Amino acid sequence: MNAPGNDDFPFFTGPLREEDIPAIMAIEEQSFSLPWTPGIYRYELRHNAHGLYRAIRCRYPGLPPVVAYAGVWLYLPEAHISTIAVHPAFRGLHFGAWILATVLVEATLQGAEEATLEVRVSNTPAQRLYLSFGFRVVGRRYGYYSDNREDAYIMTLQPLDLAYLQKRLQQEKAIAQKRWQQRKGDILTRFRLEERG
Repeated sequence: MNAPGNDDFPFFTGPLREEDIPAIMAIEEQSFSLPWTPGIYRYELRHNAHGLYRAIRCRYPGLPPVVAYAGVWLYLPEAHISTIAVHPAFRGLHFGAWILATVLVEATLQGAEEATLEVRVSNTPAQRLYLSFGFRVVGRRYGYYSDNREDAYIMTLQPLDLAYLQKRLQQEKAIAQKRWQQRKGDILTRFRLEERG
């Protein structure tokens, strides 16, 4: 877990908690046509012994307390990416790559040797993210999504390389810091906040 930094970069990673559910739902409903419900998250966080959930948190007053999150189901040696999302106002800052690297590092440290996921065939931005980590398409689930019967690609990353993932994690956090400095004013304006200091 990363400790909170200074006001220049008020974001840090940590476990997703039950009290985060309202913030999560605000992101879910803007990100997915089939969002998970609060009850699903309560179950996952309370009872799923195989679940690993992490968030990128923000300690800047007035901004959302959670700006990105991801979940993994650990069925060793496999880590299955169950969910990943970024608040719409914070997309383009590399927070998606940062949180993905975070959960992949932690899953690898817990014994995972490969990662899998499903992604909508139309979701090319997510596919680009996964491909950049080395995931590859290995199959297709026809009519997988119940809202519109869209197919899903099955993607895997194998083997998980801890050294690479740790380096990628540091790179993505550094890019996120740079992007935040570039877009901080626009984001604060969107939330009608003034820069401090």
